[in-house]
Order: sequence, then structure tokens, then C-alpha cells
Amino acid sequence: MKILVCVSKTPDTTARIAFKDSNTVFDSNGVQFIMNPYDEWYALVRAVELVEAGGGSVTLINVGREDNDTILRKGLAIGADDAVRIDAEADSAFFVASQIAAYAKEQSFDLVLLGKETIDYNGSEVGSMLAQLLDMPFVSHASDMQVSGSEATISREIEGGTEVLSAALPLVVSAAKGLAEQRIPNMKGIMGAKRKPLAVIPPVAVAGRTQTVAFSVPEAKGAVRMIDPDNMEELVRLLHEESKVI
Repeated sequence: MKILVCVSKTPDTTARIAFKDSNTVFDSNGVQFIMNPYDEWYALVRAVELVEAGGGSVTLINVGREDNDTILRKGLAIGADDAVRIDAEADSAFFVASQIAAYAKEQSFDLVLLGKETIDYNGSEVGSMLAQLLDMPFVSHASDMQVSGSEATISREIEGGTEVLSAALPLVVSAAKGLAEQRIPNMKGIMGAKRKPLAVIPPVAVAGRTQTVAFSVPEAKGAVRMIDPDNMEELVRLLHEESKVI
């Protein structure tokens, strides 16, 4: 099976969030970046598991500049066979999906995997756009996936239960928690990743469809107010007069 795994670089979850240039650009000064956890822990690891069980190859793809090579090398250390970086700024979901689709159309992948969302924008847009551009079926938020021959059986959590779907390959799937368990690269994998191919290719021309007007950070949380459990009248008053529904 030939699998493509799309990975993104995101700020660490503990990073300080700030913006510059009139709040139109994320300020990356002092920020530590990581591979998007949904891409790494679930999409990539499940791809590696499928290849380990049934043979094939796993290719990583990323849209970004040279500093993204670090996360690609980590993916190679986890078990991917090769990597491709499209040398462009990932400035919108449509741009990223278009770049990946342009590459994937020439490669005949059986399965395309990516995280259900990135932890910075939480947009959940690239997977569906990519499937449309590739003219493939799309299943989102997969928490379990088994592949037999040319068919995949996929489970995903829904309100009140679990939904089980079957779909023919080729297929695009976005990965949610539960699809796989995180793997930590071992020394053998880290050393081997240095010898695995990482190709850098130019982007294709894509007309922009969106423009960032401004970013804003949420208001700071207020201090906790403790109410005596015997003073229910005061609690009711605060809920009526001072509480806010977000």
C-alpha cells in the first residue's frame, strides 16, 4: 500500500501567543515548534502500522520552508520511508491543499492520511479540500481504521455512540484520537532518518482565496470568586447579574 501522510508544523501547546504587524502576523519569536500532534501521533503512526502489517511505503509531505525539515526528519525517524517538502509559506488551507493535491495526483497513492485539525488554527479544512481536489472519498475524525484489500473500515465517535463506515481505496482520512498510539523515535530510527530521502520541490501557482485581516487573543480570564455553600442567594444573584454566556 502506498500511503501519503500530510504533516504540519505548529507551535508547542505551551507557547506564548502574540501577534505583530498590526495583528496580522503570528509572532514566532521565542516560540518552540513541533509536528502537529494529530498528524504525528495518529495519522503517521497508523500509516506506519499499516505498512508494517501489509507492506508498502509511507511518504510524508509538508508545505513550508527549510526550518520545517526538522519535523520531517522526526517523521522519518518514527518510520516513514521518505519525505517531500513543498517550498512555500503555508498561508491558507486552500493553498496547502492545492499544493499537496498537485503532488499527489502524479503519484497514485492508495491512502492519504492527515490529522483531523492542527492545534494552532483548528480549522479542519485541509482534509476535505484535498479530497475534493483529488476526487477521492473523504472520512473525517477516524478513531479506528482497518484496511483489507482495496477497502477500508473506519470507526469514528459521534454523539451518543460510534459510527462504522466502509469505503473503497483510494481514500482521504483525517485522524482523531484513538487511531493509533504515539511512538517515540528510538536511536536506530533517528540515525536511519538522516539517510532517508527528503525532496524539496517548488510550489505550483495557486490564486489566493482568503486574506488575513487581523488576529486577536481572547480576553484574560477573571479571578475565581468563592461563594459560601450556605449563601445560595448570593450565588443566584451573581449568576443573574454578572455571569456571561460564552
